[in-house]
Amino acid sequence: MSRLLKCCAVLALLLGLQGCSSLLFYPEPGLPFTPQRAKLEYRDVTLTTADGLKLRAWWLPAKAGVPVKGTVLHLHGNGGNLAWHLGGSWWLPEQGYQVLLLDYRGYGVSEGEPSLPAIYQDVDAAFKWLDQAPEVQGKPLVVLGQSLGGALAIHYLVEHPERQGQLKALVLDGVPASYRDVGRYALSTSWLTWPLQVPLSWLVPDADSAIYSMPRLTGVPKLIYHSLDDPLVPLSNGIRLYQAAPPPRVLQLTRGDHVQTFADPTWRSVMLRYLDDPQHFDGLRRLGEIPNYPATPNSAVEPPESPQ
Repeated sequence: MSRLLKCCAVLALLLGLQGCSSLLFYPEPGLPFTPQRAKLEYRDVTLTTADGLKLRAWWLPAKAGVPVKGTVLHLHGNGGNLAWHLGGSWWLPEQGYQVLLLDYRGYGVSEGEPSLPAIYQDVDAAFKWLDQAPEVQGKPLVVLGQSLGGALAIHYLVEHPERQGQLKALVLDGVPASYRDVGRYALSTSWLTWPLQVPLSWLVPDADSAIYSMPRLTGVPKLIYHSLDDPLVPLSNGIRLYQAAPPPRVLQLTRGDHVQTFADPTWRSVMLRYLDDPQHFDGLRRLGEIPNYPATPNSAVEPPESPQ
């Protein structure tokens, strides 16, 4: 037992020295596949941050022959890399939305190590690239933030209010209201830190969590997805963010696993209908008609799969 306590004490010290923001990020190096595997047209994009790092992004143009409706900046969650999160936006080019999918510092083949507040420079680099991209000019711009990516988007947009006016809408999916909650979950997944998950989670920097920035996000319509079944970021997070959000706002309750929203064509359709008219579309309310994913054994209903 004394050895366990010593290990926990050392871990706590290391976390304190690092500011604990490393608890929020779980990058995976390399890129196991590209959008070509999903039969998507794409090109590699290199972004340069204000502190000189080179980041990888994928540009997915609208499908040939489909009129361009707008551009989506996709900010993914805290684990994996671009390849892991293609499932959130692969379907948009066929619907006329071109996509910039960004890997943060330390993810995939992007340089650096992820940390707060440095990672907001990565979001800023993406916006500045969009400012200059010829195919983006004159088209509506949407931000899709999934999980931690949504929290980053909320804080960034409040710190850069001029960006809010550029957006047609902000779409959030499974976003944690508090970074501290994310850190607490991370600590709960290890036998070493599980007993001390509550006290150690208080070391996680929480000042720029989404719940504190959301009340100041006044310049853009918001669609907030959150699953009733989310095992990682409980539904209470989405409800809190909705309650804190200035109008116009929509809370769209869904079913299914964490940030697996767009594996279901129902929720893809809801986003498309919302983007047609963010000021007035108020979401799908009759959830009793939507299957409860994951399907129970021997069920005739199986959730659709996104391309790998």
